[in-house]
Amino acid sequence: MRDDPPSSDVFVRTLGQGAREVLALHCTIAHSGAWSGLASALDGQATLIAPDMPSHGRSPDWDEQCDFFDLVTEASAAQLTKPMDIIGHSFGAVVALHLAARLPDLVRSAVLIEPVFFAVAAQDAPELTGRYDEEIKPVTNAFAAGDMALAARLFNRMWGADAGPRWPDLPEKTRAAMTRGVHVVPAVDDVLFRDQKGMLNAGVLDRVTMPILIVSGSETHPVVPAIGEGLCRRLPNARAEVVSGGGHMVPITHPQHVAGVVQQFWCDLPQSS
Repeated sequence: MRDDPPSSDVFVRTLGQGAREVLALHCTIAHSGAWSGLASALDGQATLIAPDMPSHGRSPDWDEQCDFFDLVTEASAAQLTKPMDIIGHSFGAVVALHLAARLPDLVRSAVLIEPVFFAVAAQDAPELTGRYDEEIKPVTNAFAAGDMALAARLFNRMWGADAGPRWPDLPEKTRAAMTRGVHVVPAVDDVLFRDQKGMLNAGVLDRVTMPILIVSGSETHPVVPAIGEGLCRRLPNARAEVVSGGGHMVPITHPQHVAGVVQQFWCDLPQSS
C-alpha cells in the first residue's frame, strides 16, 4: 500500500498493485482505508484508487458553502484520468452511478454495493421508504438538536452495526472521525431521497450502458434490495448479486465474498474492458 499526496484538495489512497485500475468510493462516516480488506481479497488483480471524501479520513473539512454531492462528484471525477472501473459503497455507490451517467466514456464498468438511492424505492416501494423514514427519526432529531455525536452514534447503529463493536467499544479516534463526518448526511438528502440531480429523469440512465453489478447483503435493510431491483430495471446492462450473511457494511465484513462476485463480474466483461 502507498499513500499519495492530496489531489484536487482530497487525500487519495492507493491499495493493491493489480493491472486493473479501479476508482473506489467509500461510504459516509468511513474513509478510504475501508477498502483495505477488499483490495487484499482481490489478490493482486486490481489497484484501487480511493479518495477520502471531504470531512472524512485525511481530506480537509467541507466548508458547507458549496453543494456537497457536487464536491464529491468533482473530486472523484478528477481521478478518472482514463477509462477505469468504479466500485462504490452506499453513498459512494450513488456517486459512482452519477459518474457513470455523466462520464460514460471514462467508466468501463461499475460495481454498486448497497446503493442508498432512496428515490428509486420511493417510486417503486414507497412503503419501504416510509418505514425507513420512521426508523431514521432519532437521527433526524439529533441533527435538529445540533448533537452531532448522538447523530453519528445512531446513524452508525442503523447502518454500521454489522461492521464491528458497539459505539462505546469503538476507539475514541474512530468515534471522533464518525462525528466529524456525519454532518454531510442531511446535506445529501435532496439527492438521495428526491433525486435532486435528475438521475431518474427520462433518458439519463439509458446512457449508462456499461456493465453494472449491484451487490447487496442478505441481512441488509429491506429498502436496499428494492433500490437494487429498481436500478436493474432502469439500467440497460445491470445485474444483481446477494452476499449471504452480509449486512450494509458487506465490503468490510465479507471482503472475500464480495471479491468473489466482483472478480466473476470482471471475468464476464467484454475483452476490451
